[in-house]
Amino acid sequence: MFLKRLKGKKDGGPEQDNYGLAHGDLGDIGASPKLSDYEVVDTLGTGTFGRVRLCRHRANGRHYALKIMKKTEVVRLKQVEHVHSERRIQATLLHPFIVRMAGSFQDTNNLYMVLELVIGGELFSHLRRAGRFSNETSRMYAAQVVLALQHLHSLDIIYRDLKPENLLIDDKGYLKITDFGFAKEVTDRTWTLCGTPEYLAPEIIQSKGHGKGVDWWALGVLLYEMLAGYPPFFDENPFGIYQKILLGRVECPRHFDANAKDIVRRLLQSDRSKRLGNLKGGADDVKRSKWFKGLDFDALIKREIPPPIVPEIRHPVDTRNFEVYPDSDDESGGAGSPVIVGGEGLFDEFSGVVETKT
Repeated sequence: MFLKRLKGKKDGGPEQDNYGLAHGDLGDIGASPKLSDYEVVDTLGTGTFGRVRLCRHRANGRHYALKIMKKTEVVRLKQVEHVHSERRIQATLLHPFIVRMAGSFQDTNNLYMVLELVIGGELFSHLRRAGRFSNETSRMYAAQVVLALQHLHSLDIIYRDLKPENLLIDDKGYLKITDFGFAKEVTDRTWTLCGTPEYLAPEIIQSKGHGKGVDWWALGVLLYEMLAGYPPFFDENPFGIYQKILLGRVECPRHFDANAKDIVRRLLQSDRSKRLGNLKGGADDVKRSKWFKGLDFDALIKREIPPPIVPEIRHPVDTRNFEVYPDSDDESGGAGSPVIVGGEGLFDEFSGVVETKT
């Protein structure tokens, strides 16, 4: 399914390295979590199936981001397998630049994922506020994405939804990738049509089958958008965007650094057999590019390099960096909501806490 944004062990990655992180670090949410365990507060974001709410666990006192998805919408849009895949993948991921999951549960009407709270807002909002980022700011954010993609690809997971809206900034200023609804474990190629129009690689549009290379294409689009303030392929309707992507002309603004132009063009290579990141050296080829020269990736993954932007946060649950959304009672799980007929057992997997890993 396409999301409209029109509004305006491999691949060189560390193997079985959890970077000192554990799912248990997020706190004990109980063996059988349920909605009444939480005090639900503000809305942090909305999506196709529901919304993400800031919540507080009544017993442990910690705050989380509660992703709430309406079962009827998941079924209607034929996204049952995507939702199950999202939960399975999130349960395996431990990385400094990826949002962690504490657990999941369901009730009659909704599915719930209890996620690490990342309070600094979306990179999208910070980018729109700034207009565009400097070369150094863009480089720092891109480097964190490269490390996260390297980790995902080492697990044979392709992300397929890279964009500023899915990059959150934590209280210290570091990035975390969120929303794994389109992520998939793939050893070779897959043919599912999904993503955001401006960020789709040519092989997705052409239904040729795609793999990890689509994430490196999307990184090229992200780099361009951070540096320019707008994406390289834009039109008022999706089909116009697809035509421009397939045409493959990338015009970089004059203010782009020469090395920035080089890496953008090498990532936005229509021939995936020549695309940077999709070659034998994988993510290491990207890290060795001239644009990243002098950047210490080992220090960055340890969060030892100061981030370019530290968001203003006055208290642990300060939501000033998120948009304000009208309230909704749709996720209350109460009576009167549509019930899926014949859907018994459809979401049985969607329960329980994430097993603690260290």
